[in-house]
Amino acid sequence: MRIAITGSTGLIGTELVRSLRAGGTSRAGGPGGGHDVVRLVRRAPAAADEVRWDPKAQRVDTAGLAGCEAVVHLAGAGVGDHRWTAAYKQEIRDSRVLGTRALASALASMDAPPRVFVSGSAIGYYGDTGDRRTDETSPAGTGFLPEVCVAWENAAKPAEEAGIRTVFARTGLVVARSGGAWGRLFPVFRLGLGGRLGDGSQYWSFISLQDHIRALRHLVDSEDLTGPVNLTAPEPVTNREVTAVMGRVLHRPTLCTVPAPVLRVALGEFAGDVLGSQRVIPRRLLDSGFAYDHPRIAEAVRAA
Repeated sequence: MRIAITGSTGLIGTELVRSLRAGGTSRAGGPGGGHDVVRLVRRAPAAADEVRWDPKAQRVDTAGLAGCEAVVHLAGAGVGDHRWTAAYKQEIRDSRVLGTRALASALASMDAPPRVFVSGSAIGYYGDTGDRRTDETSPAGTGFLPEVCVAWENAAKPAEEAGIRTVFARTGLVVARSGGAWGRLFPVFRLGLGGRLGDGSQYWSFISLQDHIRALRHLVDSEDLTGPVNLTAPEPVTNREVTAVMGRVLHRPTLCTVPAPVLRVALGEFAGDVLGSQRVIPRRLLDSGFAYDHPRIAEAVRAA
């Protein structure tokens, strides 16, 4: 299968490209490996597998996408990479909305469009859900990240209206050693400086990197899946539980805590989302027959 990917140099994209090209078949029944992967880049192509796109200018080289049966859209500015100034919040929004709109419109214009468009999204869609179990039937929350996620998903309408099966991968916190939230946690805990964030009662909806990649492949292959699908492990855990597991797996003390006021000073507005609680359940992924390799937090941390 010929598959196009945006964000191919990021944490998820790099691993997805490797997985698709490596060979083998996912346990969930996803497409086997050995696929022809096309990487969309925002510069002049420097390799045979690269295709040019310019999200801000709304330009995509659709000729380079000819023959693609699937497109997986993962590009977007990191939510936690910088302090949330007004300018960076605009960058977070634009990188998602403009990119999705450009790609969806380009795919819709093709004489032979791909059969599936898997577009990245996030469980930030739901906002702070406290200890309430939340699945794909739940409404959007309020605040900056929910507003971004709503606009992000709405930007894919040209693809949906063109009859392309469109799936929104609402991703949780990916447990990985080399990036994302856990990429920052591991070094701190290895030094014995890890601990709760705030009072530790907030729920974290996690997923291991390996399960996330397998889930994306499952979305590509599952013809009956459309619309939002939560990519999280079956049972979210509290930050307090995460802290305890990190200490056990890494054999380090977890006596340190970061009080909420300190987080607010250090992170600004983003602290509200770090301290917020999201108990998100992957109802549609489970119902579609997906089987996890690392359903529990301890297994996900050990795998990372």
